[in-house]
Amino acid sequence: MNLLIVEDEPNVVSVISRGLTEEGFTVSVAPDGLIGEQMAKNNHFDLIILDIMLPGINGLELCKIIKAEKPNTPIIMLTALGTTENVVNGLDNGADDYLIKPFKFAELFARIRTLLRRYSGIVSQDQIINIADLQINITAKSVKRSNTEIILTATEYRLLEYMARNKSKILSRIDILENVWDIDFNLGTNVVDVYVNYLRKKVDKNSEQKLIHTAVGLGYVLKEK
Repeated sequence: MNLLIVEDEPNVVSVISRGLTEEGFTVSVAPDGLIGEQMAKNNHFDLIILDIMLPGINGLELCKIIKAEKPNTPIIMLTALGTTENVVNGLDNGADDYLIKPFKFAELFARIRTLLRRYSGIVSQDQIINIADLQINITAKSVKRSNTEIILTATEYRLLEYMARNKSKILSRIDILENVWDIDFNLGTNVVDVYVNYLRKKVDKNSEQKLIHTAVGLGYVLKEK
């Protein structure tokens, strides 16, 4: 497995490179965003670890560039920026996961394994989930409502797919965090509420029949009334 680290802090690079090499990965390093962009474009990497505050091109912009050209390359943001707004911004720009410095290598490695498993599956034929007039194409990762396409970010799509696969089941915020992000955020974060509101604006806003519902004190549920 080939991994790319785009990071300008030598100590961080050393810790990650040594740990991943010991686990059998081949590790390449880019010290700034410009070099990272060229390396990502010209080589195949099974996963990219990306800092936000980089010389040349910042990590958010670089993440968008990479995902536009190689949407099936998983990206983990690794940064000291840890507010809910920072997390949401990173995920909105295409990151699959977001880890805050300082971090433990064991946690980073667990997230790498999870993302590699997620991206390893190949679906041989279209799988469709229909709920009322909402249609989710699992293969194409596309969404329509009343035959009108709905454009979602990668994180919004994962949240919607998870809720659809658990139709009519009340999902707690912890359920959603563990299954959509594969991580246990600080329970004080409101990132789930933020993304549910994003989905409501795109999925339910122009439809008389609302599909995303709040179970007060419990969580959220996707269902037909």
